[in-house]
Amino acid sequence: MKIINLIENTEGREGCAYAHGLSLYVETSKHKLLLDLGPSEETLHNAEKLGIDLSEIDTVILSHGHFDHAGGIMPFVKINPDAKIYMQERADADYYADEGEEAEGERYRYIGIDKAIAELPQVVKLRGDYQIDDELELFTLEKRSHALPFANKRLLIKENDTFVRDDFEHEQYLVIRDGSRKLLLSGCAHNGMLSILEAFKDKYGTAPDVVISGFHLMKKTKYTDEELREIIDIGKELKKYPTKFITCHCTGEPAYKIMKLSMGEQLQYVHSGEEVDLSRAVSKNTKKVRSAFMKWHKFYAWATVFCFVMTMVTGYKKK
Repeated sequence: MKIINLIENTEGREGCAYAHGLSLYVETSKHKLLLDLGPSEETLHNAEKLGIDLSEIDTVILSHGHFDHAGGIMPFVKINPDAKIYMQERADADYYADEGEEAEGERYRYIGIDKAIAELPQVVKLRGDYQIDDELELFTLEKRSHALPFANKRLLIKENDTFVRDDFEHEQYLVIRDGSRKLLLSGCAHNGMLSILEAFKDKYGTAPDVVISGFHLMKKTKYTDEELREIIDIGKELKKYPTKFITCHCTGEPAYKIMKLSMGEQLQYVHSGEEVDLSRAVSKNTKKVRSAFMKWHKFYAWATVFCFVMTMVTGYKKK
């Protein structure tokens, strides 16, 4: 299995563009797919530099309806008109960011996707969870178990000329089954990674082995003391999971460094053009299963020996 970050906010592999947005290239045993397509055509240029043939992509997942994850879709379909594009049906609504009363330009900035995307014949509009096959599955969040992270409060949806808080019903998450492992891929985790993980556990009965996602904790201005505490608390809660976390994009490097203090090697950052090192992503959950298996194996061995000895002893007594 191979996962490469085609584009995100920070400089990574030499020669690859970096910009605010995200696109992940994924190769599985059955698929070549993309989770999101970044903010622009630069995503396609990076793929070419990395030797990735986008005409071979069979599946595209749009994680949510923001332009920095969908800007490369229209250029992409010109070279690959056959790949299915899965999006939630509300992903083409009118999404805005509130830049505040002191904004230099317009206060409310449009951040939605190109409306033409939703009209493409290869688009599959979904309402909630959807299983693509035995390897790929999409799930959504029906109810949050934790409060929205602070950085999402400025994100809005325009309905009937009125701006209201975005409910993020347009966000979906990709689950990949890779042998005994389950990988969870998300674009920005706008609903909050802690809520998403709780929903994952409810649906699958266990925590994911690997999570690759932005955490949407980035901020243009300085963090308040309350926001810093929230970042620290999220890191501490994530550390409790038997999961390897790989982040990028909207987490922001300052928040990443704060979380890294408590999470250590459990949290890694992948930059633009870099490949995710899945060889190190052996989770505590996997280790627990292995440990339990070894304990059972030893018990079985000793039980077999005991039964053999007792058989010999009782047989000897009968003689």
